[in-house]
Amino acid sequence: MTPSKRLLFLSGGITIATCLIFIGNLFGYNLNFLETYGHYLFAATLILLLIDSLTLIKSPVLHIEREAPASMSLGEWHKIKLIMTNTEDSPQLLSVIDGYPQGHEVKNLPQDITIPPAKRLVIHYELRPLHRGEYSFTPCYIKSFSLIGLWQRQFCLGPSTKTRVYPNFAAISHYLLLATDNHVSQMGIRQKPRRGEGLEFHQLREYREGDSMRQIDWKSSARKRKLISREYQDERDQQIIFMLDCGQRMRTQDGDLSHFDHCLNAMLLLAYVALKQGDAVGLITFSGQHRWYPPTKGLHTINQLLNQVYDLQATTQASDYSSAAKHLMQYQPKRSLIITLSNVRDENADDLIPALKLLRRRHLVLLANLREHILDTLHTQPIEDFNGALNHAASEVYLKQRKALHDQLISQSIFTLDSLPEKLPPAIVNRYLDIKRSNQL
Repeated sequence: MTPSKRLLFLSGGITIATCLIFIGNLFGYNLNFLETYGHYLFAATLILLLIDSLTLIKSPVLHIEREAPASMSLGEWHKIKLIMTNTEDSPQLLSVIDGYPQGHEVKNLPQDITIPPAKRLVIHYELRPLHRGEYSFTPCYIKSFSLIGLWQRQFCLGPSTKTRVYPNFAAISHYLLLATDNHVSQMGIRQKPRRGEGLEFHQLREYREGDSMRQIDWKSSARKRKLISREYQDERDQQIIFMLDCGQRMRTQDGDLSHFDHCLNAMLLLAYVALKQGDAVGLITFSGQHRWYPPTKGLHTINQLLNQVYDLQATTQASDYSSAAKHLMQYQPKRSLIITLSNVRDENADDLIPALKLLRRRHLVLLANLREHILDTLHTQPIEDFNGALNHAASEVYLKQRKALHDQLISQSIFTLDSLPEKLPPAIVNRYLDIKRSNQL
């Protein structure tokens, strides 16, 4: 049991009053009446403190339940609920802080509450995870106050709850919502209309204005006595494998997220789109984190991918593209679209180019290369002094080297994508759809 802030303020007031009486006596003021009443007041205060402390001897009997999501999305706000039941016949004055996982942001904590006798009170607060992985909520930290509030007592009470923080799958939900209303262009994803030309027969339908003559199914048209067209769709049952770099450069921070987390978000969105297209999706990680998930079809694959990557973190190791390419060639005999997600610089060329050329012997290869914001900032900001000129020149040289690397890969029939982190999800989906339509896979 410890003094509360209210008691400390009261003690401070009594101390100040005592000092004023003492100073008044020094200057010859007759304050004897204050001294007399002060003794009575001091005695009454001591009695009040004693009586108030007796109301806090017994620990409060509370029942606490916590309602928290079993899985959370990185960087998104999530609502947490604490249900507190007072089983005693007296009110409970409490200050409550939930034992939320440290290192994350919270709103609306702590909360000072009063629970009436034999009543239940619900506390709401919000938590924003800043790191992926598995975390635990510990019992609540509770301060219980005496009846008048002069004393306080601290204790821990309530359940422990586990939760997992996954990569941000809000983009998938957003895509699904927009796709339902045919508004996916709001995400930057281009859906090119197909009048029937395609790779794989889909269905027969009535002729529409704009259909080509070779789309018309003349036998069906004769039988139905009206023009019937064949409709095609992009080829299905193809395989997409993400080659995810877990090396040191993926730790680069852009905004609230690292390059690694930006790549995870883009990967999950594209995986969902590819699975909806009827393709199989797989994953291999490299550079300090080696995991292999073979290509699998069906939307349930998204949950399996989430469980594969939710606790992955970028390491301090250098990116080893050659080793990853050799492993992937052993694991994946069937021709696939290999999408390498990385932050590549010119000094990586000696390892990167042979690795991607090795994959190109059997597979179609796309390098999705993240570009730091600072490069664009240095290249576009006005030159005002000598240091500004040096920065501009350095960024110009770097970007030219980067373009030369991409041009060299393109000359080897390797697709490239140069993107800022936050623009990667729609950009990589668009490139996938373009490759599907090109009939190269």
